[in-house]
Amino acid sequence: MITVSEQAKAYIQQLLQQEGHPEGTFVRVSVKGGGCAGLEYQLKFDTQLQEGDQVFEDKGMKIVTDFRSLLYLYGTELDYSGGLNGKGLIFKNPNATKTCSCGESFAV
Repeated sequence: MITVSEQAKAYIQQLLQQEGHPEGTFVRVSVKGGGCAGLEYQLKFDTQLQEGDQVFEDKGMKIVTDFRSLLYLYGTELDYSGGLNGKGLIFKNPNATKTCSCGESFAV
């Protein structure tokens, strides 16, 4: 399961509205090789489900990932940070054994 904090939900809803995404748009989260720690998070808005997608709903937000990425992301919470280190969505991933300083890549 992938969850979303209340702060992240508010931020995502704000982005959806500002960018004019149609109703039914969801958050697609995935993992790809790269980054300074070995694996990189990817996050985008999407409207089309793909074969094999895993669909989660938390706090009224639809979150979708492919099965391979779910193996790395299971139990992750999307959160929002507005602190001094930058503003935006962050991943609280219990599977990550190492993360880079920017928080955009990780290792397991």
